[in-house]
Amino acid sequence: MSYCRAIESMSAERKALHKAYHDKLYGFPIHDDNELFCRLVLEINQAGLSWETILKKEAGFRNAYDNFDLKTVAAYTDADRERLLADAGIIRNRLKINAAIDNANTILRLSNEHGSFENWLDLHHPKPKEEWVKLFKKTFRFTGGEIVNEFLMSIGYLPGAHTDDCAVYSNVLDAKPKWAHDKP
Repeated sequence: MSYCRAIESMSAERKALHKAYHDKLYGFPIHDDNELFCRLVLEINQAGLSWETILKKEAGFRNAYDNFDLKTVAAYTDADRERLLADAGIIRNRLKINAAIDNANTILRLSNEHGSFENWLDLHHPKPKEEWVKLFKKTFRFTGGEIVNEFLMSIGYLPGAHTDDCAVYSNVLDAKPKWAHDKP
């Protein structure tokens, strides 16, 4: 069942939480490297959990990770790692926390080499999911197939965030750059 359809059958409280993400963020392009990093961290933290858990903890993540400021997170020390492990407002998993910090450093390096993380993504677009997964596994930490798929779908680089009968679908298409309409 698509995310669009799943929301329809949720309780009012759950529907409000998911609909805000679905209608305004899911599948829409992101042009800010800090926000791209945010989405990657959230997708990594979702592994093994429900997306609803992550949506409920998003504010906690933003607070704990200094609003996903890449330079700040990349400079985190062992004391910051311990602080994050003790923070009940996020997912307290050492591997995921270490991946976030390491991936912040990787994104900064890619930004320095390509002008931005978004430019690096654009440089590799379009690719089928399997090639994206190989590239991400080679480049980032804690990025398996499902994480890469959801991350790239959620930022509009892979199709599938919305079905063509979803009310938000045309808004997503309108938000994408013209070159993205012709590519998988």
